[in-house]
Amino acid sequence: MAVDLTQIHAVDTAPGELPTKMAAWVIREDRLGEPKDAIQLEEVDVPEPGPFEVIVRVMAAGVNFNNVWAALGKPVSVFKYGDHPEFGHHIGGSDASGVVWKVGEGVTRWKAGDEVVVHCNQASYEDVEVHGLDPLAAPSQRIWAYETTWGSFAQFCKVQAQQLLPKPRHLSWAEAASYGLTYFTAYRMLLDQAKIQAGDKVLVWGAAGGLGVFALQLAKAAGAESVGVVSSDEKGELVKQLGARDYINRAEFAGMMRKGGESPEEEKERFLVSRAFSKRVAEILDGAPDIVFEHVGQATFPTSVLTVKPFGKVVICGATSGYNLDFDVRYLWMKQKEIIGSHFANAWEATRANALITEGKIKPVLWKTLEFDQVAEAHQLLRDNKHLGKIAILVGATDEDQGRDGESPNGAGAIRAEVGA
Repeated sequence: MAVDLTQIHAVDTAPGELPTKMAAWVIREDRLGEPKDAIQLEEVDVPEPGPFEVIVRVMAAGVNFNNVWAALGKPVSVFKYGDHPEFGHHIGGSDASGVVWKVGEGVTRWKAGDEVVVHCNQASYEDVEVHGLDPLAAPSQRIWAYETTWGSFAQFCKVQAQQLLPKPRHLSWAEAASYGLTYFTAYRMLLDQAKIQAGDKVLVWGAAGGLGVFALQLAKAAGAESVGVVSSDEKGELVKQLGARDYINRAEFAGMMRKGGESPEEEKERFLVSRAFSKRVAEILDGAPDIVFEHVGQATFPTSVLTVKPFGKVVICGATSGYNLDFDVRYLWMKQKEIIGSHFANAWEATRANALITEGKIKPVLWKTLEFDQVAEAHQLLRDNKHLGKIAILVGATDEDQGRDGESPNGAGAIRAEVGA
C-alpha cells in the first residue's frame, strides 16, 4: 500500500493524543540488504508509551551508519536484540529533535508540547548499575534505534523519558537532530574517560568526520591543543576553523596504515613511516600527545600506541577499518601507556554536553538536509561512501531553518561544511 507523503509535516491530533497510524521507513528481516532496497516506506501503528516512556513527534532525524548496518544485517542482525522480536520490524534513526506528544505513566519531568532532542542510550530502570555505577554497564544497555526499534525515521518515535534533553532554542530542528550520537560519544571519550585537562596535547584521527569535528571543539573548550588527521587539505582548513593548531594530510603518510598480515619487511617499512608521522605530530604540538582520539582501529592503532607519550592515553570507541588490532605491545608496557575503551554516553554526560551546545561553546557541523522521502537514499550515500558529512532528514519540519526561536549565544547555529573522514 502506497504511503501518502503530502501530509508528512502535519499531525491531525493535538499534543496528548496520538493518531492510530504513521509513516515510517522500515527494515524487515526478510529483505535485509542494500539500504536502497532494505529500507522501505510503510504505514505502521503508532506505539503507545509504557511506564516512564515518551512518544515524541519527530521534527527532524539524523542519519548515522548504524542504520546501514541494520539494513545489511551485518556484522549481526538487529532482529535478535532488544524489542525487535516483539514487534518484528526495525525503524532506525538514533538522532532526533521533536516535540513531546504523549507521556507514559510515571513521567513527571516532561509534558506534551516540550521541545526536545534525544540521546540514544537505553537501559532498564531495574538494573542496579543504573543507580550508582553507570547505565553503560547495565546488562540491559542498548543503543536506541539500533538495538531497539521505534527510531526517528518516522512521524513519531518512542523513547525512555531519561533520553530527553531540552532542544537548544537557537538551533533549527535539522541542526538539533544532527549532533547527538557522535557528539555525546566524543564528550564521554575525552571528558570522562580520558579526563582531558587544560594544556593537554591531543591527536584526533578522522578529524573532519562525525566524531572528529566534536573532538576538536571539545579539546579547544577544555584548553587543550590538538592536531587533526584528514584526507584532504580542504578538510584540513575546516579542522583549523574548529580549533586545531594544524592538520596532517594522511596521504603524506599512507605507508603507516596497517592492513594486517604484513611480512617482516613490510612491517619494518610501515613502522618507519609511523615514526615519521609521530615526529610530525610532536613538531606541531611541541611534544608528543597526551591523548590519542581513536575510532579507526586496525589501520591506525599501532601508530596511535607508538605516537602517544609515555603514560599517555589512547581512547577508542570504534574501529571503522577493522576491529582485530595488531600492534607492538612493547611500546605500551615499556612506556606505561593506557588504552581506554569508550561507548556512547550516559544521560548525565549527554546533559552536560548538550548544555555546551545551548551555550554556543560547541556547534553542530552539518553537511546536508534532505526530505523525508530521501531516507533510503541518504543511507545508500553512507553505504557507498558518497557523503561528505552529517545528513539531517526533515520529518515534521517543513524546511531546514524551521525551529529557531532564540538568538544564538555565539553567532550562527550549525557550521555548514563538507566534512567526511
